[in-house]
Amino acid sequence: MSKKKAFALRINEEMLKAIEKWASDEFRSTNGQIEWILAQQLKEHKREPKKKDKK
Repeated sequence: MSKKKAFALRINEEMLKAIEKWASDEFRSTNGQIEWILAQQLKEHKREPKKKDKK
């Protein structure tokens, strides 16, 4: 599993409420939903981080 780094995020209150609702609808945490959204956008725009070889 990749290492996680804490990051403070300032976000519009209405946007956060919408993300919290979406996360709840999909049985994810708010943090998990934000990570999923970011991962989808990185994938869609072909900007996914390169995977490290495991040895």
